Amino acid sequence: MAIGTPATDSAARLAAYKAGDPPPEMLLTIKLVLAARLWRARVDERLRPIAYSSSRMETLGAIAASPAGSTQSDVARRLRIEGPSLTRMVQLLEKEQLISRQADPGDARSKLLELTPAGEAALDEIFGLSDGMRLALLDGIDPAMLATVEAFFDEIIRRLDHPEGL
Repeated sequence: MAIGTPATDSAARLAAYKAGDPPPEMLLTIKLVLAARLWRARVDERLRPIAYSSSRMETLGAIAASPAGSTQSDVARRLRIEGPSLTRMVQLLEKEQLISRQADPGDARSKLLELTPAGEAALDEIFGLSDGMRLALLDGIDPAMLATVEAFFDEIIRRLDHPEGL
């Protein structure tokens, strides 16, 4: 797939899109978004019977993967969301005793997040369900292709994290 220059003729671009023939770079980003949405939807379906969701999985996973002493803002950055967007989920997880929030000794306005033993058990259960789905999804795909796709996503994430040139 060759990535070209942006279309200067918006009418031609729209006509191609409507005809189901978007430019390759547009098609790639459309598929990227659809794949992410489908993955989240399937994870949510799989986790619904145990009253969890992909949002809970992502939040618990981000807290678990964060260095000790990480603040709510640190976890929000790891998830690539705004701090206030995380607040409701953090409050819910704390109420369910899956995480603890402690005052940051270096900044009274910040809270340090940590999984509780119950949170670790919940994340283990969540991963048990999502891992099987992930393995089935990727089964039979050439490991070299997976490595290439991973490198591709690493580069896309790096570029989106530093959007100055976009």
